[in-house]
Amino acid sequence: MYDFLIVGAGFAGSTLAERLATQLNKKVLLVDRRLHIGGNAYDCFDDSGILIHKYGPHIFHTNSRQVFDYLSQFTKWRQYQHRVMASVDGMLVPIPINLDTINQLYGLNLSSLEVEAFFQTVAEKREAIRTSEDVVVSKVGRELYEKFFRGYTRKHWGLDPSEQDASVTARVPTRTNRDCRYFTDTYQAMPLHGFTRLFENMLSHENIHVLLNTDYREIKKFIPYREMIYTGPIDEFFDFRYGKLPYRSLNFQFETHDTEVFQPAPVINYPNDFAYTRVTEFKYLTGQHHPKTTLVYEYSQAEGDPYYPIPRPENAEIYQKYKTLLETMPLVHFCGRLATYKYYNMDQVVAQALTLFSKLEARTPAKSSETKSGSKLVSVPAAGNGKGSARKPRSISTAVLKRLRTGQSG
Repeated sequence: MYDFLIVGAGFAGSTLAERLATQLNKKVLLVDRRLHIGGNAYDCFDDSGILIHKYGPHIFHTNSRQVFDYLSQFTKWRQYQHRVMASVDGMLVPIPINLDTINQLYGLNLSSLEVEAFFQTVAEKREAIRTSEDVVVSKVGRELYEKFFRGYTRKHWGLDPSEQDASVTARVPTRTNRDCRYFTDTYQAMPLHGFTRLFENMLSHENIHVLLNTDYREIKKFIPYREMIYTGPIDEFFDFRYGKLPYRSLNFQFETHDTEVFQPAPVINYPNDFAYTRVTEFKYLTGQHHPKTTLVYEYSQAEGDPYYPIPRPENAEIYQKYKTLLETMPLVHFCGRLATYKYYNMDQVVAQALTLFSKLEARTPAKSSETKSGSKLVSVPAAGNGKGSARKPRSISTAVLKRLRTGQSG
């Protein structure tokens, strides 16, 4: 008998599995339908031996000391401050927009005070801030909105900013200094040996069994458990009873070049040119030394794996209908971006998982337990090239089910 069946081995599921196993001595079965742990943060070496992020760049940053200290148990860190440039008018300029962006774009030599006055001059007054367009033009005016934001938003979201909730662009700053960092959080770093190693360390406990390449619905009737933690899409959990919640997905095209460095920044955004939205060169992120380099081109699309919940009123209404169903399910707990239909950064997902753990811990009598290493992993084989691409889960064999029922690994 498992105390918890956890669906999804990304940050939410793995954090909760680790806390429940090590702090409350709970027995956990962690299930994921992909061939690997780590969710979208999974990284691996490509055919050239370059460490890549399979699902696009993941940059860790947080202002939470609690989250940083928690993850520091499972990794050493490589200090890294992310920088992004945008291809605009044939130039590569810093983004978010700052003093250097304006001076380079317009051939000026403004000071911080002067660029602040410049923004006030070009900004358009808005009586109410309702859309993403309202947010941007009220800060930097129409021309900069067209150069940096409108085309990118249309490609990425499939919507014009005038159709989009203000929250989407509200978190993008405009600076009057020369700070070219993409984030300004207190803690900015990358796992020294990658995200996958971090997850492996998190899940290295004898109370945690990991079952990959498996849809939890194939086993939940056969594997006894007391409670479930679900981190997948909430609409899918309820068999799309109120309709499908829309997401934006991504298509990744990887290229390896026979040169140490290919582009002058870790990420270059292309708001107006080309079909892709941005290009990432991974060695900036990982710090790896290698004679070759690998890049990924990102193309936004409507169909595919769910990445970005679309914040529109009609979608919020559908989500609320699903959320009300949870009130009758006290032994099922929802956590993470897909389960709560909200965009979160990695640190926010970890914080949400730690909050849920605290609630579960508060109702549990205190028990002393020793931390033990060695998670038990049962991966159901799949046909394919072995490079980590997702495959349709196969049926679970009777032998595997028997091992899981008895808490044994293969």
